[in-house]
Amino acid sequence: MEKTILVVDDSLEVIMYVTDVLDEIGHKIVTAQNGEEALEKVAEIQPNLIILDVLMPKQSGIKMYRELKTNNALKHIPVVILSGISKRTFLRSQEALAEFGGQPVPEPNAYLEKPAEPEQLTQIVREILG
Repeated sequence: MEKTILVVDDSLEVIMYVTDVLDEIGHKIVTAQNGEEALEKVAEIQPNLIILDVLMPKQSGIKMYRELKTNNALKHIPVVILSGISKRTFLRSQEALAEFGGQPVPEPNAYLEKPAEPEQLTQIVREILG
C-alpha cells in the first residue's frame, strides 16, 4: 500500500536525493522547502511520515518539530530528522525550548546526519512504515 512521505528541506539537491532514494520503495513523495510550507501541507495531506531538516528559512525544523509533537491532531505522525547538525544539538535545543515555558517533546522516530546513506534511509523508512 502506497504511503505519503513529506520531505522538508531548503536544499533542492537534498530533496531530489531523498526523492530518488525513496522512489525506489514505491511511496508517494510530497516536498516542502521550509517549515511554514510544510505545516500547510501536513494539514492538507496528513502524511504517513515526515523527513525533516532542522536548519531552514522562514520556519526552522526545530520549531516545526515542536509544533507537530505538541499538536494532538498531528503528534502521531512519525518524524525522521535528516540534518547537518548533530542529534545531541537538536535534543538540547528541544530541552531549552521546554525550559522556557514549552512542554517537553519526544525524540524523533529516527535521526540521520547528512549525508545519509541510501540503504540507511530506506531501511528506516521501511521500519517506520511497515
